Amino acid sequence: MTSLDKPTADTVDAEDTEQDVRAVTEAALFEAFGGLRGMIETVLPGLLFVSIFTINKNLHWSAIAALAVALALVVVRLVMRDTVKHAFSGVFGVAFGVVFAMMTNNAKNFYLPGMLYTLGLALAYIITTLAGVPLIGLILGPVFKENLSWRTRNPGRKKAYTKASWAWGLILLAKCAILFPLYWWANTAQLGWVLVALKIPPFLLAVWLTWVFLAKAPAPIDVFAEMEAEEQAEKAEKERKAAAEASGEGQDATAGRHRRDG
Repeated sequence: MTSLDKPTADTVDAEDTEQDVRAVTEAALFEAFGGLRGMIETVLPGLLFVSIFTINKNLHWSAIAALAVALALVVVRLVMRDTVKHAFSGVFGVAFGVVFAMMTNNAKNFYLPGMLYTLGLALAYIITTLAGVPLIGLILGPVFKENLSWRTRNPGRKKAYTKASWAWGLILLAKCAILFPLYWWANTAQLGWVLVALKIPPFLLAVWLTWVFLAKAPAPIDVFAEMEAEEQAEKAEKERKAAAEASGEGQDATAGRHRRDG
């Protein structure tokens, strides 16, 4: 290897920085969307519902089993003192589905609240992106400790968030385009199995695209670190002024004593 082939310090630093950005991006996405465990908590209640209903066509047993496993997942989180936001969201989704199905005595309506939520979320991604405030940036900004700094101070990240939000919106709309016709034309078991099959793949695709866009974007601006640095600077300035005032008062007192002695 010649001297020209050897990596320079700047090149190594750039590669390390890029790896750090990718690692931070992966960790932030994992935290924001729940990772593998969050996906299991999202899929399991619906899978149990459609499995039981396919076997015995009993709406009540299917609904009770789905709600029971959703609650059990929350209890496990609480016992392990882990974050419960993903498990709680699953409980609420299952609870709404159970209420809809029981009130209408139609097992197919167990899936309707989740489908409407998916449609609303797709529209939210698209509308906020058109408004210049992409939803994925609002979700991930606090996770990256950049809050809304990407809107005005980091155009590269705003562009990445815009692309990611378009990806989420269009993927969720495509999912709705499959599910809503099935809601009207297919039976409960068919709709349930298709919905379970479409739980993870579109989600993983959207997360992967988000990772691709953000991994190529500029690093986030840590506004929390900036605020902390400003507070430390203000504190240091106050201490400097206090020390200067104390020193000035000491010099005045010394001069006064000298005048009296003189």
